[in-house]
Amino acid sequence: MRVFVTGATGNIGSAVVGQLVAAGHAVLGLCRAAEKAAALQAAGGEVLHGRLEDAALLREAAASCDGVIHLGFKHDFSRFVANCEEDRAVIQALAEGLAGTARPLLVTSGVPLANTVPGEPAREHYPIVGTEVHPRAASEQAAALAAATGVNVSVVRLPQVHDTRSQGLITPMIARFRELGYCAWVGDGLQRWPAAHRLDVARLYRLALERAEPDARYHAVAEGGISLRDIAEAIGRRLDLPLRSVDPAQAPEVFGWLAGFAAHDVPASSELTRRWLGWEPEGPGLLSDLAELQLAEA
Repeated sequence: MRVFVTGATGNIGSAVVGQLVAAGHAVLGLCRAAEKAAALQAAGGEVLHGRLEDAALLREAAASCDGVIHLGFKHDFSRFVANCEEDRAVIQALAEGLAGTARPLLVTSGVPLANTVPGEPAREHYPIVGTEVHPRAASEQAAALAAATGVNVSVVRLPQVHDTRSQGLITPMIARFRELGYCAWVGDGLQRWPAAHRLDVARLYRLALERAEPDARYHAVAEGGISLRDIAEAIGRRLDLPLRSVDPAQAPEVFGWLAGFAAHDVPASSELTRRWLGWEPEGPGLLSDLAELQLAEA
């Protein structure tokens, strides 16, 4: 297959490109930053210079390929709602490029969207929250609209995706802890965050693309829930920082824009995903990667 990948030079996208090329697929990767083009080419991908805002370019690229994996997303949480609405428009453009075909489109969202049944982990078939609860629901709403028009679209929901260099929302949390001079959790710290290793996630995207099942929902979850306290303790050991619990009322002051995430218990299951795709995670766990965390200069 010739696969168009947005976010092809990102942390997850670069691993997806490696997976696809190793499996014999050709990759056309969207690349905004010229300095990252060389790495994409070295990995075996063809570079398409452009931006997510260029709807015409996205439609043309999608139409020229046998499938699309959409990973590109602006991770500026100061304008999170706007970024999610822009993602809705990106998905619409990609879907338009694939209209009238059976070629697959994989869209990315997050497992917390399906954390909707009290006392249960998020599961693939559970209903999702609306944008008023979680703005990223816009991505799945766009996917559902595309599916209703006959586009072969499915969704990969991500947890905290990690290796020793990057850990999703935990990466800015680490930076915040270094600023504070201590590691923290909210209340008893038993809020659970699911996780998966970057290479396991990349393999799941490839398997989902090759399966090309319309309107499927996949959870890229290796570990269903690691407590925020365990995460903070692992970071504290690596950074040699003290630990403390903070009251929920203090969370905004301590965690900043991460406060809403830090206070939520969002366990998730991948039982159905593993059955459907034959996917079994093989990489190190989150706490193991945090123990080997590669540290940038403070």
